[in-house]
Amino acid sequence: MFGGGSITLFHVRGIRIAVDWSWFLILFLVIFWMSNFYSELLGSSAGSTTPFILAVASAAGFFGSILLHELGHAWAATRDGIGISSIQLWIFGGMARMDREADSPGVEARVALAGPAVTFAIFAALTIGGVLAGSWHDFRESALVETSSGSSGVLAMVAWLGSINLLLLVFNLLPAFPMDGGRVARAIAWKWTGDRNAATKFAADLGRIFGWIFIAAGAYMALTGAILGTFGGIWLALVGMVINGSARGASLQTQVGSSIHSISVADVMDRQPVTIPGEISVEQALDEYFLRYRWPWFPVVDAAHRFLGLLNREAADEVPEVSRTVSRVSEIVDADRSLFIRDDTPLDSLLSNQNLRRLGALMAVDADGRLSGVITVEQVGRALRDAQTRA
Repeated sequence: MFGGGSITLFHVRGIRIAVDWSWFLILFLVIFWMSNFYSELLGSSAGSTTPFILAVASAAGFFGSILLHELGHAWAATRDGIGISSIQLWIFGGMARMDREADSPGVEARVALAGPAVTFAIFAALTIGGVLAGSWHDFRESALVETSSGSSGVLAMVAWLGSINLLLLVFNLLPAFPMDGGRVARAIAWKWTGDRNAATKFAADLGRIFGWIFIAAGAYMALTGAILGTFGGIWLALVGMVINGSARGASLQTQVGSSIHSISVADVMDRQPVTIPGEISVEQALDEYFLRYRWPWFPVVDAAHRFLGLLNREAADEVPEVSRTVSRVSEIVDADRSLFIRDDTPLDSLLSNQNLRRLGALMAVDADGRLSGVITVEQVGRALRDAQTRA
């Protein structure tokens, strides 16, 4: 989206929080706009810093609300075993990057609704607090950015943030994929039809319809100055273009994925991967596996062949030489749940799996957690090419 790199701000429980360059544009616009609003509201002199401080605090609250919204998605996703690599803020809001798609309609709905639930909680807290601190009339006027409301600067900021969160809530719940409402629509269609691809196509079609509506409405407002004004109309049209493009991309991916929907991981995986027993020493693992095969990692299993995790060469090398003979492999494995999938998983669900792209392979386990094979990027690509050739 908009290309370019991103700047890391900080990490939250291992999740990278970053901003796209376009974020600075909207940050500047919010501060500029809100500074003028607070100046008119408070009747401040040209040299007063209060309007600027309130504007900066409003911008921080605005982006803090978006970040909390995305962290709501992240919390729900991680509870269902879906890893979150990063959350990126950009000109049109935020996006939590999931390592893989939801594997059931219920998970899809829970993850999609978690963000709006957080936004609603923020809106409710700000509204209740603002009304209790002032009056409903002052709060409403400030929420509508009326400079004649007579409210204090802090109450005006609380009211504005409350109205912004209400707007975010309503907008995100529109059934326009890939927004939250569109993902809920996909979950409902998925539950109803039992077909992920058909549900995605349905939600993507809805997204494209809403995208064109936003573009048309935005163009009208930009030309006439109606409702949102010229700037708001341009903004709405750009949002429509982004939604339309994302929905179109999802629809195209569905068409590609449908060719391998009937193929499962078990149909194409390597059923005899080289594994390391969890009970051997780190020194044995280095001598008998890493030095012999020259691979960067190996799956580790216990005596019952249950998958314990991956052993990376770097982790083995970090063990002090004096401890390698007594340290067990099972003690240093990476047991991240996103490293393995069920062997009956449909192959098309791996097309957007970030861990498969990063690692080059995923471990496949059966219903009892025993390692049954390894699925690689090359095997998925080969299955996709073969299916398209047959079609």
